[in-house]
Amino acid sequence: MTLLMNTERMISLQPSRQIYPIERIISAASYLTAGGAGFVWLIIAAILKKHVTPFLLYHILQSIFLSILYFLIATFAELIYVILYRIPVINAIPYLINMPLPIAHGLSIIQLITTAIILYLAITAGMGLYSYIPWVSDIININTGRK
Repeated sequence: MTLLMNTERMISLQPSRQIYPIERIISAASYLTAGGAGFVWLIIAAILKKHVTPFLLYHILQSIFLSILYFLIATFAELIYVILYRIPVINAIPYLINMPLPIAHGLSIIQLITTAIILYLAITAGMGLYSYIPWVSDIININTGRK
């Protein structure tokens, strides 16, 4: 089962065919703008009645889905933080997670992980690859008809 999942992941990381540079740029920009550039491109394509390629649609939908997911997780984490802040000993945990790290140019652990994921997605999209994040990419693959 693990071998099958690793094989599927390697297949999804292979460069796709016939990807124009503008598609790579829009895909990478979509991640960097939390789905905004991709959403604008979808509106322009709908107005001009142009076909959106599967590569571009995959990255646009994944960036929008990740942005919504990040918002929901951040809202839930804030609720948990408010509850944990009231407990005397445990209130240090949220502080340690959000504490700026001097070796990371003032970014916290959460910001560092988020930035690394966004850069991974933008770079792989710019290279013309279908980037893979477990669970999220599986949902996008199902909804775009790739699997």
